[in-house]
Amino acid sequence: MISFTRQKDFLVGIDSDGCAFDTMELKHKECFIPNIIYYYNLQGVSKYAREVAEFVNLYSKSRGINRFPALIETLERLRRRPEVKARRVQIRVPESLKSWIKNEKKLGNPALEEAVNSTGDADLKHALEWSRAVNRTVEWMVKGVPPFPYVRESLERLCEVADIIVVSATPEEALRREWAEHGLDQYVRAILGQESGTKKDFLALGSQYPPGHTLMVGDAPGDQKAAEANSALFFPINPGQEEQSWEEFFKRGIEHFINGSFSGEYQSQLIAEFDRALPADPPWVEEPDA
Repeated sequence: MISFTRQKDFLVGIDSDGCAFDTMELKHKECFIPNIIYYYNLQGVSKYAREVAEFVNLYSKSRGINRFPALIETLERLRRRPEVKARRVQIRVPESLKSWIKNEKKLGNPALEEAVNSTGDADLKHALEWSRAVNRTVEWMVKGVPPFPYVRESLERLCEVADIIVVSATPEEALRREWAEHGLDQYVRAILGQESGTKKDFLALGSQYPPGHTLMVGDAPGDQKAAEANSALFFPINPGQEEQSWEEFFKRGIEHFINGSFSGEYQSQLIAEFDRALPADPPWVEEPDA
């Protein structure tokens, strides 16, 4: 259970990567993807591996999902590409990692390490090594990335009336480092990442607040689903239009939320635009697994 007691009239959850900070492209293109190619022996199809991983993590409705399900989706989509089959590069999807994802709620390194220690499974151990390498690369690479314009201004305004929490699938050590680097941690009550549970779990804290007083600000369909699962409102930060989205939130969205006019037509228009921003299907051909 997450220890959290209501202090203000409203609760606002805010995602971090790609939402508050312009770190999604940097982290995936420079940190995640090179390590996927190295650890999963994709050098022979690196061009396609990069394209698939970018689609899964950045440019599709899978955007923002936890790193381990994203890794599985990347490998499965890559295996179905005819260009990869033509090169006779074998893409092996670790079935034990798929099983662990299905049965584990806290999809982070600590839980994976426990599974490795208890089972000795080689694929789980390899996934843990990959994940740790990603974390090392992120720590080395991701510095000096400021929040999007209007993020700080929005937090300053919101913290007067709302308990603000960071709601993310990123490891908490990285979250704390990045929010502290830019002095944004002073505005939030809690920083919650993958080790503490899911975004759905975190937004369940909204049960302490009146109906219509919980809002999720996010850039991915998973953020919207977590909000809907908890009957919370959702303000989307549209990929590729982050600055405009935050300006809209600061100038109009916050006021709609506080005065009770957010749900209905205003939220529906925002979500319709958000739904158009990310496709479900890739631009390339995929063949069924043999």
